[in-house]
Amino acid sequence: MSFSHDYRSPTAAAGLNAQAGALDAGLRAYMLRVYNWMASGLLLTGIVAYAVAFTGLRNLFFHLTPTAGGLALRPTLLGDLAMIAPLGFVLVMSFGVNRLSRQGAQGLFWAFCATMGASMASIFLVYTGVSVVRVFLVTACTFGATSLWGYTTKANLLKFSSFLMMGLFGLVIAGLVNIFLKSSAVYFVYSIIGVFIFTAFSAFDAQRIRVTYPQFAAYEGPEEAAKRSVYDALSLYLNFINLFQFLLQFMGVRNSND
Repeated sequence: MSFSHDYRSPTAAAGLNAQAGALDAGLRAYMLRVYNWMASGLLLTGIVAYAVAFTGLRNLFFHLTPTAGGLALRPTLLGDLAMIAPLGFVLVMSFGVNRLSRQGAQGLFWAFCATMGASMASIFLVYTGVSVVRVFLVTACTFGATSLWGYTTKANLLKFSSFLMMGLFGLVIAGLVNIFLKSSAVYFVYSIIGVFIFTAFSAFDAQRIRVTYPQFAAYEGPEEAAKRSVYDALSLYLNFINLFQFLLQFMGVRNSND
């Protein structure tokens, strides 16, 4: 009996090692797919934002309005719609997660990224191009470092889920309140908290994807896995975009004619 047990153990261990190796390979391929989706979405957003800001499309989204100090660039009705439309896309994707097909989720993701680009076109008109590029690079480095740390750390970041969600809701409420207060002090604190929260979410979501992958990989087919990768990419995309916007408020250099 002892000989038989010793004889079978290496085979069982080899099987477990092969299974673990296959799981690791699957996780790496899945993470690559998620980050490719996120990067492609950011690229599309940047292209659309630049096109709206510097081509004839600008007249569809912005118009000059006389003010006491001269002329100010204001959004048109289409511009206002572009600013609120991304929220609608997120709600449709969130509530339709079980109803959407893979192609439907992918199509909505592309539409969302394009609409987000139109809504962000004003940053090229408000801030100098050099500062926009600089803040983007800072955001990319910050996001990349925190995502890598979240993916590799042994610390359990998932236990902070409730804390981060409460912080996010508080951030939204503070932003809405300050629309009426117009307090520079509140706005400054709001921006600091925003940078902290979305930096934390970058690490949190990277670990969440890594930890939950084995649970889904055990029973998901290629179709469901492909659809889930779009939703995970959307989470990372939103973290990046929000972090970029909050950092831009600190580091962005406004155009002299703004």
